[in-house]
Amino acid sequence: MPLDRPHPLNSLGFAKPPSETRVVVAMSGGVDSSVVAAMLAEEGYDVVGVTLQLYDHGAALAKKGACCAGRDIHDARRVAETMGFAHYVLDYEDMFRAAVIDEFADAYLAGATPVPCIRCNERVKFRDLLGTARDLDADCMATGHYIRRMTGEGGPELHAAADANRDQSYFLFSTTREQLDYLRFPLGGLASKAETRLLAAKYGLPVADKPDSQDICFVPNGNYAAVIEKLRPGAADPGEIVDTEGRVLGSHRGVIHYTVGQRRGLGIGGLEDPLYVVRLDPDARRVIVGPKAALATRTVPVREVNWLGDGAFADQDTIEARVRVRSTRPPVAALLRPTGPDSCEVDLLTPEEGVAPGQACVFYAPEGSRVLGGGWIWKG
Repeated sequence: MPLDRPHPLNSLGFAKPPSETRVVVAMSGGVDSSVVAAMLAEEGYDVVGVTLQLYDHGAALAKKGACCAGRDIHDARRVAETMGFAHYVLDYEDMFRAAVIDEFADAYLAGATPVPCIRCNERVKFRDLLGTARDLDADCMATGHYIRRMTGEGGPELHAAADANRDQSYFLFSTTREQLDYLRFPLGGLASKAETRLLAAKYGLPVADKPDSQDICFVPNGNYAAVIEKLRPGAADPGEIVDTEGRVLGSHRGVIHYTVGQRRGLGIGGLEDPLYVVRLDPDARRVIVGPKAALATRTVPVREVNWLGDGAFADQDTIEARVRVRSTRPPVAALLRPTGPDSCEVDLLTPEEGVAPGQACVFYAPEGSRVLGGGWIWKG
């Protein structure tokens, strides 16, 4: 009798034919996730598209430049029809508000600068939606994020995207090892977004020329303050603008209108040197301003650390790394000094300006593309 030969690994890493491999694709209605779904469907996978309704359709329908709106649900459905796979819409509105929007509002009221897209990935897409994918007996879940999953000596590793201009590793640092084992990111190795759009055109997708989303999905036109005032009436109480010595320089129309590092719109002209927001004190309703030099930060306290590197995080004295303290900045050299199982101090070898509580601090290997995890900056 002939010996049974193991089936070669398919493109998603499973030892069986694509037709026997079920993959749930998280579809936002944009070109990236649509291309992922179309690509896998063409390869013969058993694709199930899932789109999340995250907030009220009525408010979303008239809004351009954001994901997960009513229009985007329609676009995702059209892609599924074009490629011939099943598509479902799940109502996650209550879950999204509790897990993302409420914390966003409370963080702003506390003087922080939150990043709700990270919390959405962490608490909704990679937790609840991933659980739904398992309930559907899917072998894995795929997304349109620009990030790479590679297999290392210790198992799956997270790596920055091949295209540095599209890399989304800053927004995915909190992905756990268990989640990473189940997730797939087919676009992470592409050279550019233009390549993605060429694939969309090749598959004849109706979203091939659709613009990229720009805003946080539930913040129309980037007006954070208007959303906070709606969610938390009375949040825009006026107060004083003071310098670092406590001298009153003017008044403001609510702490929620300001962020650390802001220079424009302070309304305190006539001074010789430009001033920047260096700190927010929401309890005293004060905005503290100072010279650019006052923004420089060398030590950053970080908590809620998700560690994806080698060894136990808390067991290490000092870890050499590169870190990003904002999504728009390149990684810089730093030393991580663990202070507990999920907390540390980050010593920046070169001071950074505008380090703000509520932002993420993402860790990278000293060389190469590996993501070592990250955590949340706090006041200390």
